[in-house]
Amino acid sequence: MLNIEEATIARLQKAMERGECSSFDLVQQYMERIAAYDQQGPCINAVLELNPDALHAAEAADAERRAGQVRGPLHGVPVLVKDNIQTGDKMHTSAGSIALADHYANEDAFIVSRLREAGAIILGKANMTEWANFMTEGMIAGYSSRGGQVLNPYGRNLFAGGSSTGSAAAVAANLTTAAVGTETSGSIISPAVQNSVVGIKPTLGLVSRSGIIPLSHSQDTAGPLARTVEDAAILLGVLCGLDPQDPVTRCSLGVRVTDYTLFLDKNGLKGARIGVPRQGFHEDMTEEERQLFTQILLQLEEAGAQLIDPANIHSAEELSQFRSSVFLHDFKADINAYLSKLPPHLPVHSLKELIAFNEAHAEQALKYGQKILIASEKTSGSLKEPQYIRDRLNDIRLSRTEGIDRTMREHHLDALLFPETLGDTIAAKAGYPSLAVPAGYLKDGRPYGIMFVGTAFTEPVLIKLAYAFEQLSNSRKPPRLDAE
Repeated sequence: MLNIEEATIARLQKAMERGECSSFDLVQQYMERIAAYDQQGPCINAVLELNPDALHAAEAADAERRAGQVRGPLHGVPVLVKDNIQTGDKMHTSAGSIALADHYANEDAFIVSRLREAGAIILGKANMTEWANFMTEGMIAGYSSRGGQVLNPYGRNLFAGGSSTGSAAAVAANLTTAAVGTETSGSIISPAVQNSVVGIKPTLGLVSRSGIIPLSHSQDTAGPLARTVEDAAILLGVLCGLDPQDPVTRCSLGVRVTDYTLFLDKNGLKGARIGVPRQGFHEDMTEEERQLFTQILLQLEEAGAQLIDPANIHSAEELSQFRSSVFLHDFKADINAYLSKLPPHLPVHSLKELIAFNEAHAEQALKYGQKILIASEKTSGSLKEPQYIRDRLNDIRLSRTEGIDRTMREHHLDALLFPETLGDTIAAKAGYPSLAVPAGYLKDGRPYGIMFVGTAFTEPVLIKLAYAFEQLSNSRKPPRLDAE
């Protein structure tokens, strides 16, 4: 039987082609690992629920393969999706909230339809930080009232990142081949770094948002989490596409790529101009982190990259001091629109009703409170307040025009490079792509990663750079789950 630990998508496809295993076998093996490590042993708690039809879907995929119908590289491959992504099947979609514990979506999210069309097996739903970490202050990332706390497979005392915590932890622990997360600001990049996996936060508009429980239409997007850049590139190619139900996807016309594996170039760093923003991003690093990042920079230069260091972002200081109200306003408008369409038997159909439900079930629902939900409810939900409009325009100005765009243009850069997640906020506000890739481990065992950032729809460039670094450094090591 094929050993699925650290197995790539390409390896699994070859194994199924040769008859070494079937999709049914793969699903069984991942289920066994979930039983052994997610619900027992280290109790990672990354998987919120399993798809009752996963084994049946795998059998169907095997039947198609025997008939000579292989849909693509994801055919028969198990994938987890975050619990805020709708699946029109026998699984719930709750954003981690007990208020939506009985919610069965009546249709797949667009990206789930894309996965099924590609032959992927939806293995189950991944646990997450409740309401994408937009519920209250002080809530531990990876916690939800419905699913409990996700733990980092590299150590139960290590930060696991959020809010796509379960998606990243499951991939890291080999509980799935790959997973889909969502990000508004750091929710793919953060858990990718903390769990030593690859995460891609796409350009806003590359991946459809329809059928995903929202936080902010200004910044929301879904994206892949995988153990290798190649696997993340394969998954990204399936997720992206033009969705008539989501007008922002029209922005990708003419620039969308269907196969991102075309940009996997082990020599991709040679001649690349990479900027290293320092001011406003490196001040809080420990000496150990500084030394590791310096070693990474030397590796990049030895591989032929031209480092512009520093390539400071002029607006970084102003952006760090600017407290935008955009999320508070967006969330009320977006979540009210989503909840209002839910079936009448469910207990919440507005943000106001959600807050009341949580108060009525405080022992279960309010372990950390709901301060942010209450603050969002105080906005009008109309998105016409002068403060909201000014803040939204300031977000764009500081992150794009006077931020990433200006720095990239001044230094003629291919990408920006940040240690760990220090550039996630500015990239997210700009709606620009970012890619996190494993880059080593600290003395306490905590994973360390770097992130590449580019301008709109430069995913091919980021994938090329990250793949070349990955091949050069070979940094990722699987967690020792049996040692827990």
